[in-house]
Amino acid sequence: MKREIIEIAKRTKEAQYQLANVSVEIINRCLKKMASMLIKNSQQILEANRKDITVAEKEHKSKAFIDRLSLTPKRIKEMANSLEEIASLRTPVNEIIKGWTRPNGLVINKVRVPIGVICIIYEARPNVTSDCVGLCMKTFNGLILRGGGSSFNSNITIINILKRALKEENLPEDTFNYIPFKEREAINVLLKYCKEYIDLVIPRGGEGLIKIVEKISRIPVIKHYKGICHIYVDKEAEIQMALDIILNAKVQRPGVCNAVETLLIHQDIANQILPLIKKKLEKYNVEIRGCPLTKKIIPQIKSATLKDWKTEYLDLVISIKIVSGVEEAIEHINKYGSKHSDSIITNNYLTAKKFMERVDSACVYHNASTRFTDGYQFGLGAEMGISTDKLHARGPMGLEELTTYKYLIYGTGQIRS
Repeated sequence: MKREIIEIAKRTKEAQYQLANVSVEIINRCLKKMASMLIKNSQQILEANRKDITVAEKEHKSKAFIDRLSLTPKRIKEMANSLEEIASLRTPVNEIIKGWTRPNGLVINKVRVPIGVICIIYEARPNVTSDCVGLCMKTFNGLILRGGGSSFNSNITIINILKRALKEENLPEDTFNYIPFKEREAINVLLKYCKEYIDLVIPRGGEGLIKIVEKISRIPVIKHYKGICHIYVDKEAEIQMALDIILNAKVQRPGVCNAVETLLIHQDIANQILPLIKKKLEKYNVEIRGCPLTKKIIPQIKSATLKDWKTEYLDLVISIKIVSGVEEAIEHINKYGSKHSDSIITNNYLTAKKFMERVDSACVYHNASTRFTDGYQFGLGAEMGISTDKLHARGPMGLEELTTYKYLIYGTGQIRS
């Protein structure tokens, strides 16, 4: 296995260098062809996905896990739409970020270039496979994918379909590769023995996976860490708007990283809004856990513990805390949040401004659901992940975040004295 994985990484690196000779028009044509092939072969993809779901159900995986794993005709259509959208976007590669001329006549251009070969290690979501292929191709990066064992059949089927488009467009067949080994040792080999060929690792999955990758990798890592997302409902919030946003952020897809996990409620409206929140959420079987002040108003709920403020539930569970105002809300989020996505509901512009400036998260919202933290929703086509790091990318990683830069210096014979 070790030898095979290293060989895959080596071939991917060689293919990435060859991409420099390919025009963006050919890349776009290939992406559109991939989108068409996903739709045309959707039944084959769904059959493979059903095999994965059957195994997950036998292993008694949670409903949220199975939701992340599941593909439907609608989700396959969304995968195809993402590829179409990526094809329509301008590539940032070769863009001049800044250019200037020195007194000695040297012309210096700071130019965007591909990172190289990117390795993404992910778990249950097979739609990640096509998203990452599209983004890396549009930025002329090589790609190595290592998905979780739970989505193995789905991923292999999607990869094989996408590779047909590479062949039809005469593009290097190793432009992207899937690691066909389910064993955890495969991750160890990639991270410890492929530094010569891989330039960046992006883990997407549970906290355990990300900590393992961060611990053993000899390659730079950008973390897609857990999403402990908050919504703060201010005393000047519009109540119906707050209820609609909370419901969307919690129940639309509770098993994803941009779903809300903790509500912070201003003490002045707690008596008014908490019974309404309880009524709204219980229709969808959401378990509510609250602080002592919350339990005084809606006593039927469970008590929240310190652990709850630090937990990404990824399920129909939510914790609620009553706070004295925006200052305490900001303090709580910066202490317990994961720097992912947080929102304030208020009609007071100055309160919103303070919240948005001081909450230290990748995405901070005013009067909107945290569920919009997504590359496609941001108009990026898709994303490689939601980075909770600050270097070199933060938030949804789209095309620009998959580039680095170099300096191109043009002279006329200058020498340094």
